[in-house]
Amino acid sequence: MGEPVLVTLGHGYSAARLAASLPPPWRVAGTTRSAERAEAMRAAGVDAIDWADAAAVGAAIRGASHVLVSLPAEAWGDPVLARHRGDLEAARDLAWLGYLSTTGVYGDRQGGWVDETSALVPVNARSRWRVSAETEWASTGLPLHRFRLAGIYGPGRSALDRLRGGRAQRIVKAGQVFSRIHVADIAAALAASMARPAPGAVFNLADDEPAPPQDVIAFAAELLGLPVPPEIPFDEAALSPMARSFFGESKRVSNRRVKAELGLALAYPDYRAGLRAILAAGG
Repeated sequence: MGEPVLVTLGHGYSAARLAASLPPPWRVAGTTRSAERAEAMRAAGVDAIDWADAAAVGAAIRGASHVLVSLPAEAWGDPVLARHRGDLEAARDLAWLGYLSTTGVYGDRQGGWVDETSALVPVNARSRWRVSAETEWASTGLPLHRFRLAGIYGPGRSALDRLRGGRAQRIVKAGQVFSRIHVADIAAALAASMARPAPGAVFNLADDEPAPPQDVIAFAAELLGLPVPPEIPFDEAALSPMARSFFGESKRVSNRRVKAELGLALAYPDYRAGLRAILAAGG
């Protein structure tokens, strides 16, 4: 195999952070539907490919040593497998295929812990689609590595931004906790897995401290020197249907496996460390 080539199918927030972390001789290409996004990718040294150009996407896949799939599943199935399964099977140098899923596949555990051996009992349509997609990917025989991501945050996407934008609410629902993961720790876990491929592996990506959402908002407000927003009972909160659906699940996500098997040391083991670092960096 020659120089390593990563192709990201859906070059979003996490994929961009991974690409930025890879040193030479890595080459990275990624797909996007946006001309503006393509320009930003090229400025960052990433070869931008229009997702609508199936021939170009297929050619990139066939020449890849590593492929990261971060496109969401649909009700009808997985968009990558639907269009590019043959290209993936024809990629002679493919050593690692990463699929970004969600901890939503575990459903609601009323605050209890889950790990990678826990049953998949999704409670909303999006998570059911993810379970179906995971099953479909696992049946391909490709060098698949699944990553189930908790709530992603980082520069430009944190409680600090919601507070500055006047969008933060301290919504309180008894017993509600969420797990989170900083985007830099996602990139570190993916890079560690790419360096040590183990086809069939499944990893939860979450930090060490599941926490009630109102605590995160309060801490961010204190960091910014802003008034802590008042608590709003969940039943009285003005939420979109999607935002409300997140509160239908409460669980604590274990990260023991990714630490033990990939030696991952979290840069941001809890939301306090993550938010402090974002603010210190000007975010």
